[in-house]
Amino acid sequence: MGEEIREPRSDVTPDVDLFKATLPFSVESVRTSWWVVGSTFLMLLASLFGAALAPVWPIRLLFSVLSALLMLRAFITYHDYMHKAILSRSRPARWLFRLYAVFALTPPRSWNNSHNFHHGHVGNIGAASMGAFTMMSTDMWRDASFATRIAYRVERHPLTILAGYFTIFFLSVTVLPFLRNPARHWDSLLVLLGHSALISVLWMVGGFDVVFFVVLLPMTIASMIGSYLFFAQHSFENMRVLPTETWTSRRAAMESSSYLKLNKVMRWFTGNIGYHHIHHLNVRIPFYRLPEAMAAIPELQSPVTITLSLKDIRACFRCCLWDEGLQRMVSYREFARPSRVFN
Repeated sequence: MGEEIREPRSDVTPDVDLFKATLPFSVESVRTSWWVVGSTFLMLLASLFGAALAPVWPIRLLFSVLSALLMLRAFITYHDYMHKAILSRSRPARWLFRLYAVFALTPPRSWNNSHNFHHGHVGNIGAASMGAFTMMSTDMWRDASFATRIAYRVERHPLTILAGYFTIFFLSVTVLPFLRNPARHWDSLLVLLGHSALISVLWMVGGFDVVFFVVLLPMTIASMIGSYLFFAQHSFENMRVLPTETWTSRRAAMESSSYLKLNKVMRWFTGNIGYHHIHHLNVRIPFYRLPEAMAAIPELQSPVTITLSLKDIRACFRCCLWDEGLQRMVSYREFARPSRVFN
């Protein structure tokens, strides 16, 4: 037999090889999963009791803000459970997260449908926007009607992010899916009724103050931070938006998803969600193993990086339209400049 001729290996690891490299990290430790879930929810419950029962409002405010941060971590555990990365076969976990879905306005059916679609189409300009913030190219913007442009700008406006409790979790995740298909999203109605009942009971027991510090304020803060994190992870400088014919899961993870660099405290509260490029590459990696995967796999160590600095936040909100000619995100103002006509 003649000597086997091999193709020279590319510097870029093929999609399948890179995914296979992540598989050892997609094995959960049930003990660790229960530790992070149990400790998080116990601290959240204790903090909410502090927000309800503390004798003076500054302490209640402190507990309420702490509760908001703990809600972020609790949401990541729910997020990982829904991806079957942790505790997927546990009946107690199932009931715990169903109760949490009521508090956090995240009906399982709506969340699963929209979020799984997002994972299969992130960074694809030709795909629908279900489960993600809508993204238009400059050509699409040029052809869009006035009403479509207004709706697009409203959806991606900073005020929409700030009001995420109402605009995203109440309307987009819970109410609208039920109104569009009540038979399919019946659990959205249960979540709405449960969330309303919780507020009503707290109001009757402790008045508006308790509702404000236990539900309204922490949910507003947590939803605002969570909505921005989701927005920024797929709308940032130096990202790539991919046409359908060149879209791959690896490119979507490495070019259309960011790595949000955070300090240790915020990494803990956000459940390592900053390692978003790795999560998009393999959703079965538990959040507590994402840093381990990045440290072990060289190809994952050079993602597009953003931070929570004011400069980066402003830059994310200026990324409004995908310019196919320039192959980058541009602002509305930049797209409208007369000089572009001559480029």
